[in-house]
Amino acid sequence: MKSKKNIIIFIVLVILCLAFLFPVFIVLMNSFKSKLFISSEPFALPTAETFAGLTNYIEGLKKTGFFSAFALSLFITAGSVLAIVIFTSMTAWYITRVKTKLARLTYYAFVFSMVVPFQMVMFTMVKAANVLHLDSPLGLIVIYLGFGAGLSVFMFSGFVKGIPVEIEEAAMIDGCGPIRTFFLVVFPLMKPTTITVAILNAMWIWNDYLLPYLVIGSDYKTIPIAIQYLRGGYGSIDMGAMMAMLVLSILPIVIFYLLCQKHIIRGVVAGAVKG
Repeated sequence: MKSKKNIIIFIVLVILCLAFLFPVFIVLMNSFKSKLFISSEPFALPTAETFAGLTNYIEGLKKTGFFSAFALSLFITAGSVLAIVIFTSMTAWYITRVKTKLARLTYYAFVFSMVVPFQMVMFTMVKAANVLHLDSPLGLIVIYLGFGAGLSVFMFSGFVKGIPVEIEEAAMIDGCGPIRTFFLVVFPLMKPTTITVAILNAMWIWNDYLLPYLVIGSDYKTIPIAIQYLRGGYGSIDMGAMMAMLVLSILPIVIFYLLCQKHIIRGVVAGAVKG
């Protein structure tokens, strides 16, 4: 009975896996087809007549300025993830170890921020960014830190509750101050949750279109914005170049995910159930 149940679960998971991978396969397949056949035969495999080789990739690189957009996206993503990991882990450690009403109120404020829809604060956030001169790539990193802090603090706080206080007390007895105790003792223990937080935020920031478009506009083109500019006048779209650029845009984050995937479940579980 248990064996049959496992087989059914396995089949369901395989079907779900194929369902999620199917759109990616369609995009990859169409990136090698002539743009004239992408709309008329989107689900057909490339043939000798429809195969376009690397033409779509070459055209897409020329039209989008892909490499400059890639560099900007990498800078914003890496800077944002680094800021989120460092500042939210320190915040989570502080509000978990300091048993005050203010610390508890701060924790609940971060948790509450997770349920506030972006659309509710979208226009006020853009206005605030303009007033505070955050409408630049560096300013965008600060904004991403704010939006990513809620979930990150929640996950780090759950993990910190499972770290024995005695370890930190021993470090302080040996002469470590709070900063050294955190970075030399506590932060290395957070590795599973740190990697999970980094992956989740990197995937979100790398693929985000709306926030960069609202804050920095077309002056600085991240990859999603650059791909969007493949849309021509009167609704015309270079589908071949767009499919090719979509493949190149998701490739780095897929590689990053595959390299770190073994830490995701471990980090999520550790941050959710400890304490």
